[in-house]
Amino acid sequence: MALITVIGASGRQGLAQVRQALAAGYDVRAISRRPDALEGAPVEGVERVEVRPMDLYDTATFAAALEGSDYIFYTHPLQARADRAHLVGEVGKVAAHLGVKRVVWNTSSWIPDKPGDAFTYAGNTAGINALWRSGAPGTVFGSVLFMDNLLTNWARPFIVNEGRYVYPHNPALEANWISLDDVARFMLASLERPDMEGAWLNIGGPERLVGKQVTQCLSEALGKEIKYDPCTPEEFGRYLVEAAGDSMAPEMRDQFAKGIQAFYEYNNEAPTRPFAVDMDHVYERFPELEGKLEPLGEWTKRQDWGESNYRPAFG
Repeated sequence: MALITVIGASGRQGLAQVRQALAAGYDVRAISRRPDALEGAPVEGVERVEVRPMDLYDTATFAAALEGSDYIFYTHPLQARADRAHLVGEVGKVAAHLGVKRVVWNTSSWIPDKPGDAFTYAGNTAGINALWRSGAPGTVFGSVLFMDNLLTNWARPFIVNEGRYVYPHNPALEANWISLDDVARFMLASLERPDMEGAWLNIGGPERLVGKQVTQCLSEALGKEIKYDPCTPEEFGRYLVEAAGDSMAPEMRDQFAKGIQAFYEYNNEAPTRPFAVDMDHVYERFPELEGKLEPLGEWTKRQDWGESNYRPAFG
């Protein structure tokens, strides 16, 4: 079977890609700085996954890590947003040299229709251009907002311990929440689609929800009332920094918090509505996935909300 190499495999997003690729019958290689990155991971067949080291900031490590790959799945680290265009371009160059059939990049955020949009989004446009210029066959997905965020150590404690859904979205903001497993399913589906080579697409889940609808799903899943208690973007930036703990260098914290604040202030007011996805267009491109994406209500009921199942802040 073809080999998919997952860069960032030990993070929340990469682990979902590993899980879905194994379930689809692919051979999988995991890229991580730690050789024990997948040890104990709740993924069926994880013992078959080879782990190789690679340092995103040292291109000399790329070829040995990626050689033999048929496909590469790439998810950029959140804490390195400023470098995304350069790094995905470097991955693309090595992939082109190695003859990789497709690099599939999950941007983890919306892709603007026009260049020059603010914050992370402008970086997505620059990154797509860098990937195309690299010479590697590429596909890019802009996944807008993850259901799995609700299990992180900056969201779950409020929900489980205090009965509050705390997020910086204004009450009327609509969002197409998508599970990380469904993001991985889009990435896998694109490999069988020649028309997706050299293409990008924003993707989301099947429903467009506001905050109170999210709390309804959470209340039903947890069997108790969860109230929507939106925080300010400034507060949210502080929550993420606190949740990161020692994994974030002290000199990065203030800048990161301010960046998150500005990001959500923009998202709450932007006429482009970055969290709202045109799912009719998505299903036109991927009719095989219509009716198969998981609604938030089903996803929340399927999760283990216990203390041992929380997710790390990032990844």
